Formats: sequence, structure tokens, C-alpha cells
Amino acid sequence: TGIQQLFILNPAKTFMNIGTAGSMPLAELDLFDTKNRERARESSSGYGNLLDIRTQIAPGFGVDPDELALSANTSSGMCHAILGIDWAPGDVVVTTNHEHGGGLTPLNIAVDRYGIEVSYVQMPVGNNQTVATYQNLFDERIRSLKAQGKRVRAMMWSAPTYKTGTLLPIAELMDIVKAHGLISIVDGAHLPGMMAYDYGALGMDFMSGAGHKWQCGPGSTGILVIRNKIRASNPLPLPKWYPVHTSSYSTSPRTTNGTATSDIAASVSACGSLHTPMFQSLANACATWDAIGREKIETYDLTLSAYLKGKIADRWGVDALYSPKDDAKLCCALTSFNPFKNTADVMDAAKSNAFVARMLSDYPQGFVIRNSGFEVIGAPAQHYGVRISTHLWQDANDIDGLVDAMWDLSTKMA
Repeated sequence: TGIQQLFILNPAKTFMNIGTAGSMPLAELDLFDTKNRERARESSSGYGNLLDIRTQIAPGFGVDPDELALSANTSSGMCHAILGIDWAPGDVVVTTNHEHGGGLTPLNIAVDRYGIEVSYVQMPVGNNQTVATYQNLFDERIRSLKAQGKRVRAMMWSAPTYKTGTLLPIAELMDIVKAHGLISIVDGAHLPGMMAYDYGALGMDFMSGAGHKWQCGPGSTGILVIRNKIRASNPLPLPKWYPVHTSSYSTSPRTTNGTATSDIAASVSACGSLHTPMFQSLANACATWDAIGREKIETYDLTLSAYLKGKIADRWGVDALYSPKDDAKLCCALTSFNPFKNTADVMDAAKSNAFVARMLSDYPQGFVIRNSGFEVIGAPAQHYGVRISTHLWQDANDIDGLVDAMWDLSTKMA
């Protein structure tokens, strides 16, 4: 209850779409207002690379300030990461068919501009998945491409996917990355503020996440982790990478050991005069999360999500879930499922949209959820699953009310 009082959410609604937008706590709103007024009063600029803010935030994510860049959002970070790599014609990136446009758009630009190729792994859905499922899918695809004489250069994946809430396992997929000597790019839009990850220990080259979703910072803020030194977690050489949108450029060659040769994160964080109150408020939100305890928050979010998944499985059957339920390494606080009694109705986009709209309009709790369309292996059309986010301001009573309302609506729409 004390945590819920940090927020000023509209009590007429039950917000369960944090995966699209979070909510700034009152303290961060007050700081944002104070800093904006201070800036206006002193007619101050925002030149710099936000090193003080990066220094404050970085420890909570297990990296050094030179590896923690502040970006505009996940999509911005993905553009920085992908378009800064020194691609050559014929380089292949292996990714999935459940990626977000924030990652696919810069990939498509690199296809047209640099002549790279993209190979899409078809994603399974539902509970019948394990960590090994994904390791094998990527490993077999890479081996197949190499056998064709292709030059596989990078792996890109979402952890979790925004479509189904499947948490592609970073540590285990990094084993595949390292075995094949690849560049690793993670769309981690939902990770900051939800999962208590140590990114230095995970070792990916790039992880782009949102500041405004589960981390509950202001809009137009994001976190981009860039590997900038060699650690035991990833002994591969650092990829050659150039900043693409910056006021800061170091010509120092990238390090070959555990000591950075330049502040690579500065080149993403610095671009002209920045609106510093946004990033100061994000740092405050991160400090709030650190004070509560990131592992406590992760446990709370995942416990609620497991409770929700269990209730869905009890009512609709486990096959209604698009999200994994039983392999903890694949679970996050996003839950996607098919709410329709006539299961084929999930391929009807209009009906799925109506379900989401009616959850808000027809029930006194005013449930805010969303849907997303995605390919299902063997299905004749896209499935438009309903997606629910569970976070700090919900409790088991909210889940009970949500499930009862969804069951009622699914009966009415049958």
C-alpha cells in the first residue's frame, strides 16, 4: 500500500498496460517541475554528456558510467546500436519474427544502406517451451546459414518480446553468441524497472531499454547499455562501432582488455543542448527503485504475473496462454493469452480490439489492457492476443477482478 501511494494514478481505472507506458511517481513529478522552473528561471542550457546522472544510475544496472548511455527511448537506442555497427554487404543478422518495429526499422535501413541480410527465426508460442528451445532455434539457424557460406555477424532478440511476453533468456542466448563469435543486440524495452539484471555480468554488446515504461521515468527517456570493456562474461573483442547522433566523438581505438579507452556512452548521451530535467527525474526514479530494491520489485511483479497466468490456465486452459508459465527463465511480468471461447476469434482483429475497449468501458474497475498481433506457427492468420502487465501498483485483488471481468466478457462475446 505504501508503494501504491507513491503514484497519482486515476482511481477510476485499473492500469495494466505498463508495457506501453508507466507512470511517474509523485516525487519524480515534483522534481521534474522544480528542475523545469529552475531551468527557466536561470535560462540555463543542457550541454554535456550527463556523466553525473549516468554515474548515479549505472550501479543499479551493474555497469560503469562509460557503458550506461541515456537515450530518448528504446527505439532510439536500437537505432544507435544497429546503425553504428560497421556492417559490410552480405553480413547476416539472425533475429525473430516477433520483434518490435523499434529494432526492425534500423535493421531494414541497414539492409538497404549497407547490404546486410536478415534471417528470421519463427517463434513458438505458449507454455510448451524451455530455455533450450531458443538456444537450439538460434544455434541451428546460425549453423545452417554458415553451412550455406553465409557470414553471420550478429544476433538480435527481444527480452521479453512485446507481443507474447516471452522472456528470451539472455544469459543462455549469450552462450550461443559467444560460441559463434557474434555481436549481441538486445531489445530490452521492458527490462529496466521490471527485471533486476546485472548487465555487466550478462555481457551483451547492446541492450536498449525504456525509461518511461516499468522504470516509471518521464517520456522520451531510455537506457542504452553498451559493452565497453572485456569482462569474463563476454571475452569476445568489442565490435567496431561509430556514434550516429552525437556531439561527442572519440577517435581512440576500442579497448582489448578490462579498461575502457573512452566514454562510449557519452557519444550517445551528448547531442546538443539536452532537456536535463527529464534525465534528472529518470535518475530519481532509478534511485527510488534502488531504495525499494530491484530484486524485490522483480519478485513482486513476477509473483503477480504467475498468479495471473495460473488463473488464466484454470479458467481458459493452459493452451490459451501465449506466454510461457512453467519455465521461470522464460517468464516476465507480461502475460499474453487468447480470451475467446471460440478460439478462432483471436484471429479477428476487430473482435480483439473490441475486447480491449470493453474491458475499459463495461466494468467499474476500468481495466486498461492492450492487444498485439503476431504470427503463430501453422496458423492461417495473425493472432491478436490480449496482453496484461503486472506492476507495483497492482495486487492480487486487481488480478481476481480482472480475470472475473475477462471471463464474463468472453462469455458475452462468444
